[in-house]
Amino acid sequence: MSVTDDLADALARDTIEAMDKIGDDNLINEVAKQLAATSTTSEEAYMTSIRVRLAERRARNYLQKRIADFAAGNSRDK
Repeated sequence: MSVTDDLADALARDTIEAMDKIGDDNLINEVAKQLAATSTTSEEAYMTSIRVRLAERRARNYLQKRIADFAAGNSRDK
């Protein structure tokens, strides 16, 4: 990864953690606006990291629920 990607990803991780703590989903966009004011390249890398990390979180939660349902005998037939 480039320095831009590394820094943007670290900021994305920190922002998601802060968002979870304070319960403000708009924090992501507020931080993105701060980045965009000085570096659209950084803002784009940040938003990509945000999307990837939140998508992975949703998918992981889904997977864990499916495993828990299976363990509880509530498996779905497909």
